[in-house]
Amino acid sequence: MIRKKIDEKNTLIRTKDFPSILSSQSGHKVLLGIGGNIGDVVRRFEHLFYYFKRSSLVRVIETAPIVKNPPFGYTEQGDFYNSLLLIETFLSPKVLLRYLLRVEKVFGRKRLFKDGPRTLDIDIIFYENVKMETQELTLPHPGWRERASVLIPLSMMKGIYND
Repeated sequence: MIRKKIDEKNTLIRTKDFPSILSSQSGHKVLLGIGGNIGDVVRRFEHLFYYFKRSSLVRVIETAPIVKNPPFGYTEQGDFYNSLLLIETFLSPKVLLRYLLRVEKVFGRKRLFKDGPRTLDIDIIFYENVKMETQELTLPHPGWRERASVLIPLSMMKGIYND
C-alpha cells in the first residue's frame, strides 16, 4: 500500500486493486462511489472488488485510487476512505440500487443516522447519461461536483466519461 498526502485534508492511497483498469464488454456503464470509516476500510474495498468480480450482475471495468478525507455533514467522526468503481451492468438503475443496498448489508452496513459512521456506503454517481429524480434515487448523484471524495478519484480515472 502506498500513501501520498495530496493536501492538508486529503491523502491518496494505492493498493493492488485500486487503481486498476479491466476490459470492457457491454452493458450500461455506471460510476459507483464507495466509502466508509469503520474498521479496516481499505481491506473492505479489496473484498468488495473481489465480491463484484464474482458477481454475475455487475462487471468492474476500472477502479480509482482511494482517498482518505474528512467527513462532511456530521463531522464528529473519523476520516473517510473513498474511491470510485466504473462498472457495467444490465440491471436498471432502481434494480441496481436494490442490489447495492443488499451488498452494503452483506458488508455490515447499519444506517444509524444521516451522514453517520459506516462500514460501507455505495452510491450510484452516474448511470450512463440517465437523469432521474425519484424518492429512492436521484441521478446523477446530487452534490457530486462539490465532493473531494468524488472529484479527486474521478480526475485520476482513464476510462470515465466526465460530465
